[in-house]
Amino acid sequence: MASQLPLLAKDVPRVGVAAIIRDAEGKMLVGVRKGSHGAGTLQFPGGHLEFGEDPFQCAVRETEEETGLKVVAEKDVSFTNDVFEAENKHYITLFVSCKRLDEQQKPEIMEPLKCESWTWMSEADLRVYMATEDGKKRLFSTTGSGSLVV
Repeated sequence: MASQLPLLAKDVPRVGVAAIIRDAEGKMLVGVRKGSHGAGTLQFPGGHLEFGEDPFQCAVRETEEETGLKVVAEKDVSFTNDVFEAENKHYITLFVSCKRLDEQQKPEIMEPLKCESWTWMSEADLRVYMATEDGKKRLFSTTGSGSLVV
């Protein structure tokens, strides 16, 4: 029988949205995380889905807030289900493929307390990165019920 105690906000999984943005060469935009779970690891632009917000809207909003880039969301790619036990956090992350409206526009560090830098990485380089340190530094997890193929 399930507990009758009320759920606390920390007990509920959060929904995040990550924007996968490719340049003309097919490289993907990634940043180095700061000040949150996964600090020092790579991330796609993204953030929390707001109440009533569509995941595509979230991907567009978060990309502009974090990088200054104007994008259009094109399609759902995949999702992950990650539990960060040490931080007592549980995230469902939705991955959305996005396209820059201006291919010449460069990403900027709009949130310096959350991101050290932005760079474009090839799929091959990302796969090498994900395989380092016994999987400790992963861009995303595939341990949950979702799997992400880039």
